[in-house]
Parts: sequence; C-alpha cells; structure tokens
Amino acid sequence: MVKILYYLIEREEIMVANIFQRKSVMAMLLVVVLGVAWMGCSTTVKERQQGQPVTGPAGEPKEWEGSGKYYLDDVRVPSELNYKPNRSFVYETPKFKAGVMVFTKWRLDVSSLIEFFTYNMEKDNWKLVNSFRGKESFLNLTKPDKTCTVKIVEKWYGTVVVEIRVGPLGEKKM
Repeated sequence: MVKILYYLIEREEIMVANIFQRKSVMAMLLVVVLGVAWMGCSTTVKERQQGQPVTGPAGEPKEWEGSGKYYLDDVRVPSELNYKPNRSFVYETPKFKAGVMVFTKWRLDVSSLIEFFTYNMEKDNWKLVNSFRGKESFLNLTKPDKTCTVKIVEKWYGTVVVEIRVGPLGEKKM
C-alpha cells in the first residue's frame, strides 16, 4: 500500500513538472510573438525626396509620394503623422498663412523625425536658427518673411507629439 502511495505521489510530481514545462514554453512563445509584433509596428521617418516644393490650394495639404504633405504652404510634415484638427488652428489672409498645427504618432523615432524636419526644411529654403534636444526638442527656423518653431515631445506612454508654429517675422522698430 505504501509503495502504491509513493508511486502515485511520484507520478503526480512528474505530471505537475510537465504542466509547468508546458506553461513556461507557452509563455516564452507568447513573449517572442509579442516582441516580433511590437518590432513590426515600429517605424522611422527617414525620408528623402528630390525636387522643389509646390503648394496646393489654400487649406488643402499637397501630398508627394513617400515624402509627406505640405502644410501652411511650405512646411513639409511626414505623412505618417496624424493631424489633430481639434488642437490646431490656422489663420489665413490672401498674402500669408500662419497658425499652430499639432500631429501625433505612436512609437516613432524622435531622432529620425528631427532629421526629417532639419533636412526638408533646409531643402525648402528655411534657415535653421537653433535647436534644443532633450525631453522636449525644438527646431527654430526662419525665412525672410516668416518664422517656424517645431516642437517634438515623446510622451511616457509612447506617443510622439509634434507641434508646428508658423508666424510672420516681426519688424524691428527702434
């Protein structure tokens, strides 16, 4: 009787060990699958295109294949970014457009986004005045008649928020 009892206890320990091995293998497989899916969702914004910008009708962004869209006549924004109209506004006159435009995207590489704006803004005749990089990154650019500030913030939960401000360049009065 004692031998049978030991045999049953030993057999149950083997079954419990097999169940834990199966569960650990399934958990590891799940981690690998989720990791691959997570990496597949990541994206970068390194985009380069030759040619000069062409602006479309007022209010409508013009899109070029693989390069992004132009907003406020001459500010190119990667097409991966999602425009947030409820957080943006545009002031438009017959001679000038100004405003604040907000874009967001989940899991975006901030350094490649900064490279995108630096490269494309300089290509579109904007001059980089200065830049600040840190938890919040800023690019300050200018043209003879206007100025632009690009603010890039990566939130703790993974969303990147891009705020673009374009306004007229004020005249100095002495």
